[in-house]
Amino acid sequence: MVSVLLVLATVAAMALHVAFGGTPMAYPDVLRALLGDDSNTRIHLAVTEFRAPRMVAAVVVGACLAAAGAITQTVARNPLASPDLLGVTAGASLGAVTVLVIAGGGHAGLSGLAATVGMPAAAFTAGIASGLAVYLLSYRRGLDSYRLVLAGLGISGLAASLTTWILTLGDVTSAAQALTWMMGSLNGKDWETVRPMAISAAVLLLAAMSSGRWLLLTSLGEDTAVGLGVRIGVVRLVVLALAVLLASVATVTAGPVAFVALASPRIARALTSTVIPSVGVSALVGAIFVLLADTLSANALAAPLPVGVATAVVGAPFLIHLILKYQRRLS
Repeated sequence: MVSVLLVLATVAAMALHVAFGGTPMAYPDVLRALLGDDSNTRIHLAVTEFRAPRMVAAVVVGACLAAAGAITQTVARNPLASPDLLGVTAGASLGAVTVLVIAGGGHAGLSGLAATVGMPAAAFTAGIASGLAVYLLSYRRGLDSYRLVLAGLGISGLAASLTTWILTLGDVTSAAQALTWMMGSLNGKDWETVRPMAISAAVLLLAAMSSGRWLLLTSLGEDTAVGLGVRIGVVRLVVLALAVLLASVATVTAGPVAFVALASPRIARALTSTVIPSVGVSALVGAIFVLLADTLSANALAAPLPVGVATAVVGAPFLIHLILKYQRRLS
């Protein structure tokens, strides 16, 4: 029942995003444009070529980050864990900023192969490499949650420092472009960029939702899982690889978008009253979160805000609430 309601809420949030993700449009006009009616050329072009790709990108980013967060929190057995813990976001930022500075230096910005292939490929590769480095550093005859946190913090700090250093090497235009990307933005998304990310996200989300039994085993602890005859090390490696790939797809699509991966699984767990957050429910919550945040950021001020700013405004108080809640439990 919860999943059905969330699917309906996601559809409503998508309609709201397309209709109000800029200059407001009437719902009947939006629906006619989506059904192929091009009698009003301006509305048809705005809906199909500008707002629809941005809406799909918001769904991809929210669903992928939330699913990655659900996996990370389950494996780490820590409700405050997120893909940032795996160094994926910081690593992807390092890869993208490197291409932005090197390929965009001295020019008005990225163009051609560097923009369409180079930057996404660099972000994706660097994100996966960071996640792999965290796993290798934290693995000692098994994956320890404490070592995972420490390794993740170390790799994230290193990647962030390198990113800052690379920013100093570029010109003002490249640095400004890189900083905009690092704030998490859905501006300027088109079908050429969004389509491959959406296909990748669909495949990875299906795989992640199919891993529910494995995730439940990882939440039982290593001794229990081994007693049941499960190769817990292999299981953790596979599900963490899914989390890294999901987070990389989201980061490549929109840059680092804060707090979605942290908050969405917590909300999903509260809605379903389950031991571990459901990947599918978390993905729906994350999609709604980003859709509403992007709609709000497009209308809050005269100039549209990056979606990462809107999610941070909502997510930061949520994080403070979680920290205070766990402090009260320990006291």
